[in-house]
Amino acid sequence: MAQAVEEWYKQMPIITRSYLTAAVVTTIGCSLDIISPYNLYLNPVLVVKHYQFWRLVTNFLYFRRMDLDFLFHMFFLARYCKLLEENSFRGRTADFFYMLLFGSTVLTGIVLIGGMIPYVSESFAKIIFLSNSLTFMMVYVWSKQNPFIHMSFLGLFTFTAAYLPWVLLGFSVLVGASPWVDLLGMIAGHAYYFLEDVYPRMTGRRPLKTPSFIRSMFADEPVVVARPANVRFAPPHVEDDVQQN
Repeated sequence: MAQAVEEWYKQMPIITRSYLTAAVVTTIGCSLDIISPYNLYLNPVLVVKHYQFWRLVTNFLYFRRMDLDFLFHMFFLARYCKLLEENSFRGRTADFFYMLLFGSTVLTGIVLIGGMIPYVSESFAKIIFLSNSLTFMMVYVWSKQNPFIHMSFLGLFTFTAAYLPWVLLGFSVLVGASPWVDLLGMIAGHAYYFLEDVYPRMTGRRPLKTPSFIRSMFADEPVVVARPANVRFAPPHVEDDVQQN
């Protein structure tokens, strides 16, 4: 059993393995009182006035208490982060990292701006950890890129992957959780999907092109496509031979 878990962990792509490890270590550290969540949560005042810039990162690593909800989000993090990195972003580790960076920036910006808007500022002020929202963003992006995959929810009903974010949002509401966390992830995910997939097809321009300095951080392995068997190349054109002679 332990060997199987070790093999499963080692086979994870680098970004998925790194994020999952950081999330588990951070959450366990907080549960054991080794790390204080008060040093991790997103606080604009402490970031700007006290230069505690690490909060811009650490608020994405803490998943609250180690309970069923924690296991639920770890499953989604490991599954959909891995699916994206191995399939949609296969051989494009830098692009996948840039997607997470974009999503983190959008989520942070929404919370900061929302905290300054009357009537909704109180709701945004309660969102001090964005780890669940970033996980939900990955689920949303995966569902947009694989909309026709058939899925089942707890064996109760089946649906296509395009509706997965809405099914999970409805489930969160039914169990009494705040829908804001999931909605933020959907907003960030749709922003990425539109700018990366829809907008380039409409205009031919790609606004989310990964910067070169991020590409230099990752040595992507080329994707090797096997040539089908029994494929023969066509002989040179007759006219070309005549002209050469």
